[in-house]
Amino acid sequence: MAQALSDDELLVLVDRLADGQWHSGEALAAVAGISRAALAKRIARLADWQLSVEGRQGLGYRLATPLERLDPERLRAAVPAMAVTVLPVTDSTNTRIMAAPAQQDPQVILAEYQSAARGRRGRQWLSPFGAQLALSLAWSFDAMPPQLGALPLAVGVVCAEVLRRAGLDAVGLKWPNDIVVGDRKLGGILLEHRGEGAGACRIVIGIGLNLCMRSDVAEAVHQPWINLDDALRDAGREPLGRNALAADLLRALHELLAGYATSGFAPWQRRWQGFDVAEGRMIRVLQGQADRVVRACGVDADGALIVESDGRREHLYSGELSMRLA
Repeated sequence: MAQALSDDELLVLVDRLADGQWHSGEALAAVAGISRAALAKRIARLADWQLSVEGRQGLGYRLATPLERLDPERLRAAVPAMAVTVLPVTDSTNTRIMAAPAQQDPQVILAEYQSAARGRRGRQWLSPFGAQLALSLAWSFDAMPPQLGALPLAVGVVCAEVLRRAGLDAVGLKWPNDIVVGDRKLGGILLEHRGEGAGACRIVIGIGLNLCMRSDVAEAVHQPWINLDDALRDAGREPLGRNALAADLLRALHELLAGYATSGFAPWQRRWQGFDVAEGRMIRVLQGQADRVVRACGVDADGALIVESDGRREHLYSGELSMRLA
């Protein structure tokens, strides 16, 4: 009976192809100590990770898009106060870190590929190998922090500020948890929390940013979306390295969370409004069977969405509510 291929065997092949250059099948097989037929099987298996490998007679194989693997040592050096784990393949970083002991917090898990990633309200989140920055960060507070419901908005501000410093001036935020360029989704934020003993509170923040997803892989995405690499090129900037972006983001998230128990959302409210793509626009609010059009008027001190209709203002909280730009 043939032995199943291990992830480690496939990762060796990915690393050989990561530069996007042509590599002869003979050389790839020789390095792995396998036959050309066995190599072909490994090449075919990479499609399971949503990697596209081109093959051409006389040239060999290459990745359709070069990739930069995440470097755990570099990321640990960037945030020495946080435990950092990089998983090549997993089901969901949020699921993994929720199962990790809270005594190890603060900690973060990043993944090259997720087979069962999820977004807000249980929606599937597409996560091809090496095409995103996908991470989940766990943090334990001694007590329930103020305005916990607004924390995803503060995380959004952190993400947007990191991207703006990298040259993406067009980055914006759509309440409550979308990172956008124009009206196209660049990334999303998912926050989960649970109470611990003695009044403590543990939160898990999941972040996914599209870096270089292929359009054919993303056909299952049912909303306008954009890659960070493409948005930066449109702005006349060079694409960011995944490790540099991850390091900057982890440092900024650590700073946010270290002070949030004291500050709450107050210092982040005005900064959120500087990225708000909906304020002043007509939006659709979907809640249960209700579907109505109102005007967005920013967010309040608790992170609630302020809307206006017929001269009357309401403050709406996320929960089972969705907002669409009209």
